Amino acid sequence: VYGPFGDLKTAEIIVTESVPGDVYFVAPGALPNKNFGPVPITFWERHPFKGAIWNILQLAVDHHFNPILHPLKANREADDDSIYDSILRQSFTEVNDLDSMRRNFDKLPEELQDFVSHMQRRDYPTLIQPPGVCGAGAKDEKKAPLLLLAIKTIESNFKDRQAIRHTWGQVGWVSGLRQRGSRDGGGYIRRVFLLGRENSEEVVVNFSDMLQMESAHYGDILQWDFRDTFFNLTLKDVLFWRWFSKFCSQTLFVFMGDDDVFVNTLRIITYLEDQLQKPQAHRIIKNFMVGNVSGTGIPSQVSKSKYFIPDSFYKGLYPMYASGRGVVYSGLLTKRLHSVSKRVHLFPIDDVYVGMCMMRLNAYPIHHPAFLTFDFSKKETEEQCSYRKNLLVYKCNSNQLVELWAEVNVT
Repeated sequence: VYGPFGDLKTAEIIVTESVPGDVYFVAPGALPNKNFGPVPITFWERHPFKGAIWNILQLAVDHHFNPILHPLKANREADDDSIYDSILRQSFTEVNDLDSMRRNFDKLPEELQDFVSHMQRRDYPTLIQPPGVCGAGAKDEKKAPLLLLAIKTIESNFKDRQAIRHTWGQVGWVSGLRQRGSRDGGGYIRRVFLLGRENSEEVVVNFSDMLQMESAHYGDILQWDFRDTFFNLTLKDVLFWRWFSKFCSQTLFVFMGDDDVFVNTLRIITYLEDQLQKPQAHRIIKNFMVGNVSGTGIPSQVSKSKYFIPDSFYKGLYPMYASGRGVVYSGLLTKRLHSVSKRVHLFPIDDVYVGMCMMRLNAYPIHHPAFLTFDFSKKETEEQCSYRKNLLVYKCNSNQLVELWAEVNVT
């Protein structure tokens, strides 16, 4: 195994000098043979990620935690986040081909350059946080919360937050909903909105005082001191996982999604209760994540797309991931994601980053067709029960949320 770092290069020299002649490694599929599948050319490349900034930096971190190269380091769990932060920062200094990295950096779009300049940092201070434990909820809960609604929003979207609070984001005890409309079971729901700071140059209104008042009234605002951009959505995941691990140890499940979706909370409650009744539920819940799942995909090469990721930043396929517009995962998995994220460099697309963390946990999201992260077709929209039978629908404005919530609650 070869890479762009010192230790591996040293190993390469030792092998080359200690064995006379050229050294070749032959694996099944290397030679034409109908009994073996072909091996991609990239398998034989000694530097498959040459020039790709994220891959090179992450390879340095993976090298540090490699259980073969560093068995003691790989097995040691560190409680101090500063140790992991130090390792992530150190990867920037371990790059051998620094000139190539700099040239590639200069070619990146401005938004990606800004992201790379700040991707070492994730210790942003908290500006506002809920006064209670684990967000807004009932004061007299008789048992652990079943579900925490964690909703990504921005400062200026007050109207959307209000619509959510009065519809699918209501807190307290909420009954489940069976297929024929009967109410059954239920659980305690909590709610928190996740925010950064909007660019002061792009907005006229100063939202700081308004958010403080909103937080004092509802107790559901969690805001950090970083710039709220599309590429910084990943920070909301990482910082939320840390906050959850500290304040929400008893919460069973998390819904993580955007503020422009409709969530059928009643059906989700029933679905989650069903998961808890399955045999060996604890083993299943450990890695439980459900949503609209995409298989391994190719990064967008469309330069005008907000999802554009050039080869100079990242090479390879994306891992399997669930759409970030709306996904449900267990509290146990949330804590595990928090732990593993400490050794994964930030990536500018949030749901892909979650997939990268899941892959390192050897965990895989479950696809559920009722998570409609793309809107209905016109024909489906006209059907009377289209929204009632689904768990999540994108995209909905505040007025539509009120109408849909009324429709779902019709018995």
